[in-house]
Amino acid sequence: MTMTDPIADMLTRVRNALRVRFDDVDMPASRMKRSIAEVLKREGFINDYEVVPGGVQGVLRINLKYGPDGEMLINEIRRDSKPGRRLYCGVDEIPRVLNGIGISIYSTSNGVLSDRECRTQRVGGERLATVW
Repeated sequence: MTMTDPIADMLTRVRNALRVRFDDVDMPASRMKRSIAEVLKREGFINDYEVVPGGVQGVLRINLKYGPDGEMLINEIRRDSKPGRRLYCGVDEIPRVLNGIGISIYSTSNGVLSDRECRTQRVGGERLATVW
């Protein structure tokens, strides 16, 4: 069966795994998903990720991160740009998520970046997701 929105599937798997306190979550791997996982790791929302050989394209395993008392660090993870409605932002239009507590993830000409990295590198792009 063909999946119409693999990024939304990734974010839903992470959201569901966090709600039931899993340590790891597995999903089919792709370059875009690896890039999103890399941004989440750089911004401190997950511990680590790895690509495990298996299946057609491999399996992306994300190691989830929790606070010192077991609280979730990701309270909300939302897909913004969808296949039916793409959202693009120029560098001057990039909003701050919860006054800098959260991040937006953008697909730019420089790769997949967080909103902070977009402002630093002065690039805009498609807003993929918002995390806080």
